[in-house]
Amino acid sequence: MNDWPDGRRNENRDDRYGRGGAQARPEDAQRMPHVQRRQPQRPGQQPGRPPVPPQGRPAQAPPGYGVPPQQQSHDGGYDGGYNTGQVYGSPSPQRPGGPGGPAGPGGPGGRGGPDRAPGAAPDWRKRIKIGSIVLVSALVVTTVGTYFWADSKVRREVDLSKVIERPKEGDCTTYLIVGSDSREGLSDEDKKKLHTGSAEGKRTDSMMILAACSSGNTMVSLPRDSDVEIPSFIGSQSGKKFPGKGKREKLNAAYADDGPELLVRTVEFNTGLRIDHYAEIGFAGFANIVDALGGVDMNIEKGFKDEKSGADFKAGEQTLNGEQALAFVRTRYAFAESDLARTKNQQKFLSTLAHQAATPGTILNPFRLYPTLGAGLDTLIVDKDMGLWDLGEMFFAMKGISGGDGVSLNMPISGERNGNLIWDKTKVQQLVKQIQSDQKVTVTGN
Repeated sequence: MNDWPDGRRNENRDDRYGRGGAQARPEDAQRMPHVQRRQPQRPGQQPGRPPVPPQGRPAQAPPGYGVPPQQQSHDGGYDGGYNTGQVYGSPSPQRPGGPGGPAGPGGPGGRGGPDRAPGAAPDWRKRIKIGSIVLVSALVVTTVGTYFWADSKVRREVDLSKVIERPKEGDCTTYLIVGSDSREGLSDEDKKKLHTGSAEGKRTDSMMILAACSSGNTMVSLPRDSDVEIPSFIGSQSGKKFPGKGKREKLNAAYADDGPELLVRTVEFNTGLRIDHYAEIGFAGFANIVDALGGVDMNIEKGFKDEKSGADFKAGEQTLNGEQALAFVRTRYAFAESDLARTKNQQKFLSTLAHQAATPGTILNPFRLYPTLGAGLDTLIVDKDMGLWDLGEMFFAMKGISGGDGVSLNMPISGERNGNLIWDKTKVQQLVKQIQSDQKVTVTGN
């Protein structure tokens, strides 16, 4: 059977070329007929052109439109068809990376994406909205987690309900802030390094009243050598009532006799000012907070040296680490005013510490925030009613004083008795009245 058209039939088999014949000349190139299937024409379609898709819908080839099918010959090869690899209709789904394949513009991995046409601009409003929701959710989770973590570390060990015969409440929130000489958490090496000694128990090393008022914040230092009367009180451990004997002692003796509760009772009895909250920190916590912040920048007006505290400072701007900071606030024997000069340094340092800690560089940096919180909360002792909000208010009230929003002073002194400092009763009463009624403090101290 001859598959060639009649016009190209060659009946003389001896004259053929290229089929094992003896002739050296190759046979002429065989011309294959161009085969193209004719598709049914749809209404409105121009002859010879693919159908036009409806408005707003992506172009799709009609069924059967694409690469012309190939015909298989008797010997297993392909002939009788036309296939140059050219794509006429929709791209072949079997062609990875092609225009319609998985990596193509319209495929799942292509630039067009599965939800928008090729070349369409991304929906930035949607992306920004989703990103904002994710960011806010992360901040909420982090804030809540930080709150519960910090709250679990607060040591609420002081029960102010045991304090009897309390003064009336005022318009300001008042805090009694105590720095104790507790060596809790310090190794023998730390005690030697910080010059704390190895005395058992703990005593007050500094005391001050902080009043957070709408008219301005006030910090009043209470010298540890203040001459005060120890009133009647209820024992914090025994629950037994101890009557007052009119005995006058140094203020720090009240803490040594029965701890924070008796100290609060004694301050309230001698001032007439109600204390709302109590906060105490020991040597270790104080030094660790300063180190966690990377030091505190101080301007020391006049250099001083003290072997007992380990202080050795020159005048001028400098950054104090934890060891130096503790020596700075504890030094008293290097000054002629002794305890009064020390309380001024304590006020100055605490205000500066609070001001530097309440910066975005600390609050927004978890690598500085968490170590600072951990260092302070581990050794901070507060009353049972004091929450994190109250701690924050106390902290920012101290910061406000260094920023000019308030005043700091020593308790007004009128003289001495047996080495004890006697308070000026008239000025003390005026100071207390201004704090209770949330007035601007005009009283000056020593």
